[in-house]
Amino acid sequence: MKITISLPDLRATIALGRYLGETARPGEVITLAGTLGAGKTTLTQAIGQGLQVPESCYITSPTFSLLHEYPGRLPLYHLDLYRLSDETEIEDLGLLEYLYGTGLSVIEWPDRLGSLMPEDRLHIELSLLGETERLVEITAHGEAWREKITAMQATSQGWQRPSSNG
Repeated sequence: MKITISLPDLRATIALGRYLGETARPGEVITLAGTLGAGKTTLTQAIGQGLQVPESCYITSPTFSLLHEYPGRLPLYHLDLYRLSDETEIEDLGLLEYLYGTGLSVIEWPDRLGSLMPEDRLHIELSLLGETERLVEITAHGEAWREKITAMQATSQGWQRPSSNG
């Protein structure tokens, strides 16, 4: 199941992220794709708000450390695989345990996972439309994510389907 939504401003991006964090369950995986500056870390910060990560734990991009772990209602495992070349490095570094842990894993640059990509996941592709506007394609992989996306479509959280006349 795939939906496309428009995030007209930062407020809408935060609303989407908070919703994802508030509805997260242990062991779930969200993969984030998009160019540098597309808003992957900003969306992860909002997911952290929804998970009740304390404000004292500022969520930053783990580009150089590969993984940041944050406490909250569920642990947030924020992985950035940009600096890795392939899945063997992921295995060698022991990052797999975070994909199937007790928290929510949010993974930037998930293409590096290769054959390690979890079957059940929510994939979010962010595209820049303007300084604060984003177009987001959300693809649910697995029944639980399809149910969540259906429920999400029924709520009005500040995001919207893009108009057909562009």
